[in-house]
Amino acid sequence: MKPATRQVRAAAAAKPSLRFHYAQSLHAKTHAVLEALETAPEHPGHAEAMAQVVSELVEAGMDYYFMRALRQADVGFVAEQTARAGVSAAVTLVNSMSRKYVVRMGSAQLLVVARHIRELG
Repeated sequence: MKPATRQVRAAAAAKPSLRFHYAQSLHAKTHAVLEALETAPEHPGHAEAMAQVVSELVEAGMDYYFMRALRQADVGFVAEQTARAGVSAAVTLVNSMSRKYVVRMGSAQLLVVARHIRELG
């Protein structure tokens, strides 16, 4: 790990944070995409792969932060389905917007996004 990356992670670790847990398969996919980008930044296809990973992370995060708590609280079928519809709409909006920007990014910008995702982990 580069010294600058260690400094950023140390600074981030010193601040309060709320992070979420997600599937091991998504973790493996995320790291594969990040490693491919970091290894060969100019290779075509990274933007689409990054947009897909960002989309899946958004879905996993929204489920973890919002729907998981409702399921655990056992708020009932109707309340859970209503919340699911709202979360689904929010995910659709965020993913549409983020995909529009991510797929247009150049390699330097994608590397910034990759660094940010690594900092979150």
